[in-house]
Amino acid sequence: MPAEPQGAARPRYDGPSTVALLLGLVAALVPLFSVIAGGAWAALAFVLAGLLLGAGYLLRRLRLGALVVTPSLLAIWIATMTAVFFSDVAWLFIIPSGEAFARVPRLVEIASSDIAVGVAPLEASASLTFLIVGAVGLLAVALDHVALTARMPLLAGVALIAVWLIPTLAVPQVMDLWAFAFLAVVLLWLLRAETRARHRARSADAPRGGVGAVAAVIAASAIVIAVIAAPALPTPAAPSGGFGGGTSIDASLNLGDDLRRPAEIPVVRQWSAAAAPAYLRVATLTELEGNSWQPDRNRSVPIDEWAPEDSAADGIEIVEDRRTVEVLDLSSAQLPVPADAVSFDGVTGSWRITAANGTVASPTSAARGQTFEVVSRTPRPTLEQARAAEARGGPREAVELPADTPSQIADLATEVTADSSNDYDRLLALQSWFRGPSFDYSLSAPVEEGFDGSGVEAVERFLQVRSGYCVHFASAFAIMARTLDMPSRVVVGFLPGLPTGDVEGDDRVYQATTAQLHAWPEVFFAGIGWVAFEPTKSLGAAQRFASEDDGSNEPEPEPSATATPQPTSTASAAPRPDEDPTAGATPTTTFSVVTVLPVLGIVAGVILLLSLPGLAGAVVSRRRRSQARRGSAAAAWRLVQDTALDLGIPVPESESPRAFGERLQADHGGPPVALDRLVGAVERSSYAQPGSFGDADGDELVTDAAAIRAGLFAAVSVPRRLAARLLPRSLVVHPGSTFAEAMPLQR
Repeated sequence: MPAEPQGAARPRYDGPSTVALLLGLVAALVPLFSVIAGGAWAALAFVLAGLLLGAGYLLRRLRLGALVVTPSLLAIWIATMTAVFFSDVAWLFIIPSGEAFARVPRLVEIASSDIAVGVAPLEASASLTFLIVGAVGLLAVALDHVALTARMPLLAGVALIAVWLIPTLAVPQVMDLWAFAFLAVVLLWLLRAETRARHRARSADAPRGGVGAVAAVIAASAIVIAVIAAPALPTPAAPSGGFGGGTSIDASLNLGDDLRRPAEIPVVRQWSAAAAPAYLRVATLTELEGNSWQPDRNRSVPIDEWAPEDSAADGIEIVEDRRTVEVLDLSSAQLPVPADAVSFDGVTGSWRITAANGTVASPTSAARGQTFEVVSRTPRPTLEQARAAEARGGPREAVELPADTPSQIADLATEVTADSSNDYDRLLALQSWFRGPSFDYSLSAPVEEGFDGSGVEAVERFLQVRSGYCVHFASAFAIMARTLDMPSRVVVGFLPGLPTGDVEGDDRVYQATTAQLHAWPEVFFAGIGWVAFEPTKSLGAAQRFASEDDGSNEPEPEPSATATPQPTSTASAAPRPDEDPTAGATPTTTFSVVTVLPVLGIVAGVILLLSLPGLAGAVVSRRRRSQARRGSAAAAWRLVQDTALDLGIPVPESESPRAFGERLQADHGGPPVALDRLVGAVERSSYAQPGSFGDADGDELVTDAAAIRAGLFAAVSVPRRLAARLLPRSLVVHPGSTFAEAMPLQR
């Protein structure tokens, strides 16, 4: 068969590079499964990436330039995203309308909200699926352009490593070394495939091996060393302020954003043989500096060395409680623990407890995932003992107030407590006043500049509008107590939560979510210690000690510790944004999109797999027609041979072009005139002296080859035609090969 005309451009060998790039994209997305739970998004994202990269390969095989390939891939991306997510408002199901474009910002907003407040691994909603699949598709287009069109595979490798690192850094965990090794191998393959493609494009006789083999050995050695040596390296210390991948809280009392999370996330569970669950502290704030409370910075000791002595006065009962705490998700270096803890069992890592306030923190460990048993010993005076004690003592900073504290706060505290004769009753009067009809609980009334804080200015504003959330109630109570010369502080932690219905042994399990994130005040009593109060209206349990006689002197009962908050203006957790508007105003749109995603992913994958051989055959045929149009009779004849192979007609090596043409004409419906002309052109091209005949007419060659192909297809059954087009055997079987001589002829 004659050689291709001299000077003709060599075909691009992008097949291995395309496969390597697709595998590299898949490998780079593996860590994403630690952030997003697997599901339809993964199948849809990978199918879309394969579709785009495959389309880029076929377009380049047609020798189309970058100005055509990349815009074409973007058009395919838009059409696919429209068909999957906006088909109900699209033209012809794939052309986005104005309404489709209008939905995109809302979907992105909802997905961003899910990511901001969610707990890894997130469940992929329709909006989150839209964001991920769309981003993966755009990444595939960008990588195709950088690595295969612009021929910069190293830059594409850097991008893939960055994609691999983002979820790995977002959710700190033990690195999956095998996943990273797979990514490294794929990137090396991509670089090698691109290098070989360049060599083959320059010369078919380009040398192979040598430097490439040495580089492969070095790269493989580096990967093996990384996999073996990396686990032996010391683990870096975790930051003391918190840890990624879970719910975070602001221990400086700036809890507005934390409380206004659009979704409730389970954070901690507890169970005990005690009658009621306990408040769980995370941080204690005693110093009031200007307009903010600061977490205490006191001396701490390791929890395994903690052995406090009871400091309560003689005659005051000490109640011991043993409970189990399970931290589901808390991005914090502080453990949620009950007050007056004296011992811990089951805590992993290095943890220290502050003697002054009972806060448990770690410089290297995380609260998330901890399950431990804690024993606490809490003074429980009678009502009479509490009334006899004075709210005096404690640390000096517990009574300090900023110099600019408005006098109106002290005047109001004096007015509210005027009818009380002892410190405990004064504090109960304050508590009842805050929880009474004069105040409302609200997360948004009003959230003005400064009012969302906890300092004296915010408290002054709160006492004017008399509407706010726990931070305002707790801070106002503590500051008013200090104006009465009572030492006070604020605690950040979690309410006891609500019963889950589960039972551990014989104990009921209670669970607190982000909606139960809370702040409350404590006041120090000489001979008793720190006593917690609950001024926040509609939340928690109000402080009350039982009388030692018949209980007639007890304060009026308040809502129980497990009562559900009933704020006046907004719920304790802000409502989640409206459901995904993925299908317009119809009530079933979100449900329909979510439910069809798996089906669409499977269908798209099957269609892609079934169409790949046919698309590849069409690309090869197009290339041969292009060569024939430039005067290559051999290319036109190869079109006929390939068609025969696809239809199951034997193409033996021993048969001359004329004999083969006569057989096609006699047995397989080949048109005589077209066959005679094409056979003659092939014979002249192969055997005649150069210059004996003029150049072959390229258009005539293409026309004759097309006529012969049409005649051969017309002579077989419809199923055989479909099989020949969908699964062309000529892609793997060549004329004159052993398989070509024994083709199973089917009509």
